[in-house]
Amino acid sequence: MEPIQSELDDIARDGIRLSFLIHDVSRMRRSAYDHYMKPLGITRAQWWVLAHLSRHDGMMQTQLADVLEVGKASLGDVIESLETGGWVSRRPDPSDKRAKRVYLTRPAQGLIKRMTLLEVEFNNKVLAELPLDERTTLFNSLIKVKEAISRIAGNDG
Repeated sequence: MEPIQSELDDIARDGIRLSFLIHDVSRMRRSAYDHYMKPLGITRAQWWVLAHLSRHDGMMQTQLADVLEVGKASLGDVIESLETGGWVSRRPDPSDKRAKRVYLTRPAQGLIKRMTLLEVEFNNKVLAELPLDERTTLFNSLIKVKEAISRIAGNDG
């Protein structure tokens, strides 16, 4: 038996409300996280680059821009500020002297450790109200949503 129109309207409204909730939670988390990381003296854009480099050190600057989905010029500005702060260094690619590779410096390793500790503390506070089984369910559900969005967008996410 097919759902009646009012049930379809309810399902549509629930989908819209859920979409807004996901957006609001993401926006609020970013804002609260920025505030939490402020004592480290880095911006969101900077910590995003550092976090990515901690997993993929020595990437070409152009690849990093593509992966982070930011413009090459704006990433260049962020990397320049990180370089000025002593957190990264840029070196020519051995096979293409025009290309630059971005490397974390030794001081950045300590900063990333502090960032990681603060992130664990932050996440513990944010997720404190959720028992482990609910966290697992939420995680798995969000993975499914991310995969669906990725399929719609036509990429691997």
